[in-house]
Amino acid sequence: MPDTASTRYELADKPLFEKRLKEICSGCSVLYQNADSDAAKQQQQVDSALAQGVKAIVLDPVDSAAAATMVQKAQSQDVPIIAYDRPIPKSKADYYVSFDNEKLGAMFAKSLVDKVKEENPDGGILQVNGSPTDAAAGLIKKGMHSSIDPSGLKLLAEYDTPEWAPAKAQDWVSGQITKYKGQIDGVVAANDGTGGGAIAAFKAAGADVPPVSGNDAELAAAQRIVNGDQYNTISKPIKIVASAAADVAYAFAQGKPPKGKTTLFDTPSQLFVPTVVTRENLKQELIDSGEIKASDLCVKEYAKGCAELGIAAD
Repeated sequence: MPDTASTRYELADKPLFEKRLKEICSGCSVLYQNADSDAAKQQQQVDSALAQGVKAIVLDPVDSAAAATMVQKAQSQDVPIIAYDRPIPKSKADYYVSFDNEKLGAMFAKSLVDKVKEENPDGGILQVNGSPTDAAAGLIKKGMHSSIDPSGLKLLAEYDTPEWAPAKAQDWVSGQITKYKGQIDGVVAANDGTGGGAIAAFKAAGADVPPVSGNDAELAAAQRIVNGDQYNTISKPIKIVASAAADVAYAFAQGKPPKGKTTLFDTPSQLFVPTVVTRENLKQELIDSGEIKASDLCVKEYAKGCAELGIAAD
């Protein structure tokens, strides 16, 4: 996995992948590594996995361009690489499993744009993108622009957030709050971490928080939505992609490469479609579905918001 800035990798992707693999291959083992946003460290991890004789590698790259070398090295040793979550455009992986990043970017941006328009804006919006070294972030950014550009709303400024770091998103938004004092009607943020950073910037400035988007349906984001601080997020049930990646990796390890459902960057792919979550459907999409436990969501400071949404802690 690429980093720990997003909590999903350690809390969801890893255990769900391992669970599914154990279901289909009780004798298989997983060598797990997280690169902590360090592309050189990830290269070392891939080299180590190859040296240990793995049968397949599932790679969520820190740097999509740098990952091309990892793909080439693995394939030179006849070890298939399955790109996961983030694509590897410059070198054809054996397979790619993800949600449809361009589509989800368009979805949460359109939801945010529609909300801002309802409030009769007279200023403009900020766009906070993901990491410039992440090809998935580039697809999300493209999707965001497909909803923002024709909206008629003024795009005041946009920022590519290094390493998806919430603190860097917060620092940038803080500067924009000063620059565009009273003019920011909304923030289209590429994930929950950057959205959370944007919200923290408004609160630190003592300013009203405008509608802010997100993506990943992290627990903290769901809590911000319950309390009205964040407008939306994207529900991407990690079980779907983690299980699919396990199935694909096992098939390759068995010498039975699966066919792609579609193709992206000349790579056989499975791309799943997510769901936009707001206060209106949070209970159905995140609680009733089992994606988040009510007891985790509705801790003391969020109890009132949960009650308003008809969510009772277990």
